[in-house]
Amino acid sequence: MASDHGPNGKSQVPSALDAVDRLADELDEIETAPVDGGVAYVRGGFVFAVREGSRLSFRLLPEVVEAALRTPDTSTSQRGLDWVALNPVAQDPFVLDRALAWFESAWRLAGGSPEGPHQIH
Repeated sequence: MASDHGPNGKSQVPSALDAVDRLADELDEIETAPVDGGVAYVRGGFVFAVREGSRLSFRLLPEVVEAALRTPDTSTSQRGLDWVALNPVAQDPFVLDRALAWFESAWRLAGGSPEGPHQIH
């Protein structure tokens, strides 16, 4: 099994923040906008994720939010009941996987929600 650490012993796992930024560059129809001291990721005029410092917040389906809140480094978001906040203490493959999955899920939801998730505020 390959190690997640380089020759200096430091983790080679990219940060969730960097990985989300790279994914945002790859997905279609994403704009960014300054909001609340951070950056909002917007699709079709709707905010679906927000980066504030080391915290990422995602707008997800209620059942996904419920499950997400049972994972490490998560909390409810001040943005609403359909949001989950991820503030990773350490960078590891599990945090990275969750951040990317939640970002893409939120992006998909923003593209297909007929009533419109959340306007930039």
